[in-house]
Amino acid sequence: MKLSILLLSGIIALLTSCNGQTSKQQAPETAYIAKGDTVPELGSSIMAVYQDKKDVYWFGSWETGVYKYDGKALVNFTTKHGLLNNRIDEIKEDKFGNIYFASANATSAISKFNGNTFTTLTAVASENWSLEPTDMWFKYSYGNMGKVYRYDGITLFVLKLPKPPHLYNPFAVYSIYKDRKENIWFGTNPVGVCRYDGKSFEWITEEDVTEFRNEGANGVRSITEDKNGDFWFNTEYRYSIYDSTTLKSDKFYTRHKSIGGLDGKMDSNLDEYLSSVIDNNDDLWFVTYLNGVWRYDGMKITQYTVQDNSKDISLFSIYKDNNGDLWLGTHENGAFKFNGQTFEKFTL
Repeated sequence: MKLSILLLSGIIALLTSCNGQTSKQQAPETAYIAKGDTVPELGSSIMAVYQDKKDVYWFGSWETGVYKYDGKALVNFTTKHGLLNNRIDEIKEDKFGNIYFASANATSAISKFNGNTFTTLTAVASENWSLEPTDMWFKYSYGNMGKVYRYDGITLFVLKLPKPPHLYNPFAVYSIYKDRKENIWFGTNPVGVCRYDGKSFEWITEEDVTEFRNEGANGVRSITEDKNGDFWFNTEYRYSIYDSTTLKSDKFYTRHKSIGGLDGKMDSNLDEYLSSVIDNNDDLWFVTYLNGVWRYDGMKITQYTVQDNSKDISLFSIYKDNNGDLWLGTHENGAFKFNGQTFEKFTL
């Protein structure tokens, strides 16, 4: 009888222990669900705008985290909900619908959101340069380290770009762009533009992508491929890559004088735009920090002033959503959306 009682007590203790372990293992899946805070409006400074596959909008801010808008409610996520940093510079999505948030203030890590929880991806230093169709690329930081992130779905790698020939300045990567042929482009400050095709690196180090206006480098903050396959690196020139002219030279590009300064004045700084996009009509749109938005339809340039309370505002970025609508991120005035005639401030 005593033996039976002891055995029964042991079994009960074992079951209790197992249940306790199971509860502890399952707890993180429910205890850290990031519900966020419902808010009436966006923070003042919006760095990035993104619309995911489910048509949900995400707004990355300068210092107040990220905002999610599903058409009904605006929800704010910050570090208290598991976000890595309250400054968000980049927002991207993988094929599974996970959303990634990168910050210039948080080196060696990126936040991943699976719809319920935030996970911090910690990077490992590597020389494992590769280029797969499913890779995701992010800027590392604005520090002069010449590094970028590559995420293959399993590991977040920190990779260091090779220095361009004959230029030994320390440099930062300010922009990353994937072209139609799946090549990756890196815009730097101050050593030009680098193209990586999965096998080799090629550099464009012309003066207009290194020393802007002979007054110091602003950095290549924007890279766009137009309908003809030519590239724009926030300068007054456009570049053809591996065209019939380059085949006869020792360069992989041809540099063309194009629209010049956006306002036509060669002593202005309107060739140093921060962000660009191509709309559904194949028109190019350029965002400047202090001089509004400019549209180029292949023949003429049109300026759009952006104002809040009748005052011109400073801008960060331009984004085309799933419907082809254009959005602006601004320095101190939230987000704006183009209504076909002008840019209006986004409000609930």
